Amino acid sequence: MSSSLRRGALAAAAIAFSIASLAACGAGNDSQTLEVKPDNAATSVGNIKIQNALVITQPDPKSTGPAVISATVFNSGRTDQTLDSITVDGTGKTAELSPASGKGKLTIPAGGSVVIGGKGNASAVLPSSREAVQDGNAQKITFSFSEAGDVSLRAFVVPAESYFTKWGPSNIPSPSATGSASPSTSASGSPKPSTSVQGSPAAGAEGKPSTTASKSPSH
Repeated sequence: MSSSLRRGALAAAAIAFSIASLAACGAGNDSQTLEVKPDNAATSVGNIKIQNALVITQPDPKSTGPAVISATVFNSGRTDQTLDSITVDGTGKTAELSPASGKGKLTIPAGGSVVIGGKGNASAVLPSSREAVQDGNAQKITFSFSEAGDVSLRAFVVPAESYFTKWGPSNIPSPSATGSASPSTSASGSPKPSTSVQGSPAAGAEGKPSTTASKSPSH
C-alpha cells in the first residue's frame, strides 16, 4: 500500500474512531448510540457489544515496545460481566488488563459500558509482538467474558500517530514512574530530616533535610 493510500485509510479509520468514541460516552442501556455501526471492527454476542476495536502499535516501526488494544465494550444485560482476557491471533500472548482504577478485575457494568485505551481509561497492553502484529493488518482478536464467553472479531492494526496518539502505548503507566519512589524512600530513612522538610518530597530528595538536621543537636 502506498503512503498516500495508507494515510487515507488511517484518516478514515480515525474519523470513524472519533465518532464511535463520542457516541460511547453518552450511551446507556437503551441509547440509540448502541445501534451505531462504526467502520472500525464491531460485533456482538448476547448482551455484549464490542465497537471500535483497534490494535495500536508503537509509532516507530522498529520499536520493540508493547502495543495496546483499544475498544468500547457495552453490556446491555442485567448483571455485571468481567472481561477476563484479550488475545491477538498469531502472537501467542495475552494482553495485560487493568481497570481505570488500576486494581482488580475489568468489569463491564450491567446496562453500562467501558472504554479500553486512552489516558484515564481501562487498559489492555500487549507485550511486544512486532513480528506478528504489523501495521495495516486486520488482525483477529478474541475477548473472553465471564458470561458471554469468547467474542472474536478482526481489528485494524494502526501506529500511534496523528489521531491515534492519545490512544497509543505512550498513555500506559511508565515503569520509571514507580521507580522514582526509590530516592524518596532512601531519603526518608532518617525520620527527623523528613519531618523538618514541611512534607515536601522534592526538598528531601535534594538533601536539604540533612542541613536542618545537623543544626538540631546544637540547640
